[in-house]
Amino acid sequence: MEKILIIDDDSELCELLTDYLNTEGFQVACVHTGTEGAQHAMDAYDLVILDVMLPGMNGFDVLRHLRQHSEVAVIMLTARGEDIDRIVGLEMGADDYLPKPFNPRELIARIRAIQRRTEARTAVGSALQVGDLSLNPSCRQVRSREGEVVLTSVEFSLLHVLLANAGQVVSREELVKQVLGRHLSPYDRSIDVHISSVRKKLGPSPDGHERIKTIRGVGYQYVAALSG
Repeated sequence: MEKILIIDDDSELCELLTDYLNTEGFQVACVHTGTEGAQHAMDAYDLVILDVMLPGMNGFDVLRHLRQHSEVAVIMLTARGEDIDRIVGLEMGADDYLPKPFNPRELIARIRAIQRRTEARTAVGSALQVGDLSLNPSCRQVRSREGEVVLTSVEFSLLHVLLANAGQVVSREELVKQVLGRHLSPYDRSIDVHISSVRKKLGPSPDGHERIKTIRGVGYQYVAALSG
């Protein structure tokens, strides 16, 4: 992961982040409107840092456009305290979010976590098969009886962890650590929003039951198919 696009109308913040990210070895480009961002993000970038509040085409519109054409990783910047913005962004396919103002070191940590997921995903691994669902890490493909299931980077990693532990309960803390690359903090519902999105995309199992079971107060379990 080397090329990053920042879409934010705050020129001073863009300059600060560009300098900081350059010292970390990233190539950075900045645009200041949603319309420009939607156009530039179609180029070969590895990650997009996207502000919600943009003139003209807002961040949600840009994200919606991106997800129709690209699976590029997206970190959204939201106003502190605007929980609804974070939830909507995650539901629309953002990989992660940061509330403004933030420490640039925290942004680097989020980028590195996405980078580790990307590297792990591209490494050759064994395919997983649970019931009618198959997941192939080497080509990043998920298929069910209905056909291919298109997932974002985070959703793929989340499903990978759950399938690898099918029939077992995986705690929210462990999912946040493995999938988002950080510790679970109070009131952080990111992993729950991603779980909800994966459920919708997978649909029910062939027997009509929910594939991912919520274990209240603990975490989640991918329900293993019954044998025979």
